[in-house]
Amino acid sequence: MPFAYYDRLSPARKRIYRASDAIERLDLPDGFAAGAEVEAIAAALTADDRAACERGCQRLTDALTRGYKVPPIRVQVLAKRPSSDFGELHGLYEPEEGRMPARITVWMRTAQRQQVVAFRSFLRTLVHEVGHHLDYEMFRLEETFHTEGFYKREATLAAALIATMAVPPPPRGKA
Repeated sequence: MPFAYYDRLSPARKRIYRASDAIERLDLPDGFAAGAEVEAIAAALTADDRAACERGCQRLTDALTRGYKVPPIRVQVLAKRPSSDFGELHGLYEPEEGRMPARITVWMRTAQRQQVVAFRSFLRTLVHEVGHHLDYEMFRLEETFHTEGFYKREATLAAALIATMAVPPPPRGKA
């Protein structure tokens, strides 16, 4: 079932939305092994080390873009999430523009409490932003929408990445 904003889309944008919604899985690329990169992100969050987190995110994103055979993405990890009346911004994808490569920005601390974001939430945010890039570059969609299919792709990829870890962290509340 489409999200409420679907009704306000033009016929052309509805076609793009439906194409996105129909893609429900995003498996790891063949031969992909990045458990060390995923573990590096988890360790950097635990250590509250922004620079190490950024390096881990860049290495993981580089491995994903190589595996999916799409253009690279520059990753930036900043400290505290920006917020407004609408809530906190978790991540931001900026498509390639001219000679500037696509860029992902993610934040590792919450805006209100300034706590380090939980690993699974942080990874899912990074994967979410990579998903926007893949919509354009791999699936060749003219636009990237938040569809049920998009969120299913995000969930399958995040779960697959966590499964590459030697010792995946327990789900929240299961420690």
